[in-house]
Amino acid sequence: MTTLLISDLHLHAGAPEIAEGFLAYLERQARHAGALYILGDFFEAWIGDDYQGAFETRILEALAQLTQGGTRLYFMHGNRDFLIGDGFAQATGATLLPDPSIVDLDGERVLLMHGDSLCTRDEAYMKFRAMARDPQWQAQILALPVEQRLELAKNLRSQSGEANSNKAEDIMDVTPDEVIATMATHGVRTLIHGHTHRPAVHELEVDGEVARRMVLGDWQPNQGWEIRAEDGGGLELRRFAL
Repeated sequence: MTTLLISDLHLHAGAPEIAEGFLAYLERQARHAGALYILGDFFEAWIGDDYQGAFETRILEALAQLTQGGTRLYFMHGNRDFLIGDGFAQATGATLLPDPSIVDLDGERVLLMHGDSLCTRDEAYMKFRAMARDPQWQAQILALPVEQRLELAKNLRSQSGEANSNKAEDIMDVTPDEVIATMATHGVRTLIHGHTHRPAVHELEVDGEVARRMVLGDWQPNQGWEIRAEDGGGLELRRFAL
């Protein structure tokens, strides 16, 4: 049975090519898989399960059709869609995963993360992450009227873009020591994450053993990224045309 892992689609109505490519991906690839894992930043922004425009509704309906067809769906929050909750899970048939989570892929214990918690050199972002993942802060945001939440999401995206444009490239990447410490703590030799938009397979050493960090890429109008796990066939990072 095939397991698929994707992340960082940043879906929104202003990028119809990526949305249409994803819907085609569900029909052509995901519906034939045993499971699909989405490791965060699935949407460019999510202001709460109580708000769904026509675009969001179409995506959720497609995910529901996927799970109704027998494909298991797992979702992990990213830094863009951390307000996804039980309403999303109920509407789509998805299982919400904590970050990090350990799963079995092709007989191996594999650590799954969104990846942002590994970027510890970006101190400003880590402060924001701690606030944004706080249940009390989230409850305060969700209590705001929809119009205010939409404006807040717009402002946060703008501030994030401005801040990132002034940061050194290495600050926005993972901290190598944090990666090794995290893998050692969880006793794994394979880590899969997204967030950094730097798709690659990195070899490293954890507790004297060979290990690997597999990084999913972000989707563009002409291409997507996945990790495909086949029973007996290992794990493969793949780029494909949308």
